[in-house]
Amino acid sequence: MYIQEDTDITRFPFTAVTVKTEDDEEKPQDLKLHQNQKAEDCEGPEQSRNQDLSTHLQVNTDGKSSDWSEIEVSIDAFQEQEKLFSCNVCSQRFSQQGTLTRHMIVHTGEKPYSCDVCGKRFSQQGTLKSHMTIHTGEKPFGCDVCSKTFSQQKTLKSHMTVHTGEKPFSCDVCGKRFSQHGTLKRHVRAHTEDKPFGCNICGKRFRHHCNLKSHMTVHIGEKLFGCDECGKRFRHHCSLKLHMTDHTGEKPFSCDVCGKRFSQQGHLKRHSVAHTGEKPFGCDVCGQRFSQQGSLKSHMTVHTGEKPFSCDDCGKTFRQQGTLKAHMIVHSGEKPFGCDFCGKRFSQQLTLKRHMGVHTGEKPFSCNTCGKSFRLLHVLQTHMRVHTGEKPFVCM
Repeated sequence: MYIQEDTDITRFPFTAVTVKTEDDEEKPQDLKLHQNQKAEDCEGPEQSRNQDLSTHLQVNTDGKSSDWSEIEVSIDAFQEQEKLFSCNVCSQRFSQQGTLTRHMIVHTGEKPYSCDVCGKRFSQQGTLKSHMTIHTGEKPFGCDVCSKTFSQQKTLKSHMTVHTGEKPFSCDVCGKRFSQHGTLKRHVRAHTEDKPFGCNICGKRFRHHCNLKSHMTVHIGEKLFGCDECGKRFRHHCSLKLHMTDHTGEKPFSCDVCGKRFSQQGHLKRHSVAHTGEKPFGCDVCGQRFSQQGSLKSHMTVHTGEKPFSCDDCGKTFRQQGTLKAHMIVHSGEKPFGCDFCGKRFSQQLTLKRHMGVHTGEKPFSCNTCGKSFRLLHVLQTHMRVHTGEKPFVCM
């Protein structure tokens, strides 16, 4: 091996590295690895030199081949040697002074770069540049799988886990895994009960900022999200999204037991209790238990006498919203439920169900005392007076 004689390498800082060759195994020669050399001096820019040290060494040996497997050079050590600039706070090392200067902002908290549109400030110019895509609407990063585009490369990277199914972030408490670090961070609050986001008006606290943001609409009464089909407005985007299934008829959630499909996951979850027979919600007044919290809430109006649902046409009030909905048909005259046997139509499904007993002969209501059966519940109730001796009607 020979060093090019027309270059004065003493002008540059270097480290002597022992190199063995096939021609002379016993005589070590010094290969001068120079640093911070200009591109024209070493026939290549600094970046390419760091990326391929082997190519750089071959350029400076007059083209003579060497047994590279025997060259005792640590590329990692060489690259680490080039990181001359060290952070006094965390000791992280950098190859350029400018990179170190930008890094120091992490410790100082300085945010010298501001957005001309919204005024938000950033510690690095690159972060500001990424932020600007929010205002411009530019989405230069596209997914090769589904062609979805994103404004930031990190968002695309997070999106790719949807296709790969990768979940590299796991919860130390319960072991649940997540595809994104931010999702894991939000999940951990469920274990710590940490609620860092507080409402300035009522003081209620939330685990997530999005929950606080949704909560604020309760105070201002604003319904920002409107349905393009019927014009109905909602406080939360998720509520609008769920409402849209009423128009599309989409039912993406199916029961694994009976195959019944639902438009919302919450409805499926409540339905699943029907198969397990579980009734976790109990009434504090009478002890009756229910499979769903909504059913318990409706039941409580029996004890309180509350009738919160009123008819806009006649002012009549009802304990349950479903009863009000059924009542509204009285005003509209609509009879959407028809009998398959005789064609007679009814305004309520329950009325149709009772009518079907005429054709089927079914008598589902039986007397516990004598065993006699009846088609209608109120007929059974009247019959029970035979056994109780009750005489509720008095001659005036």
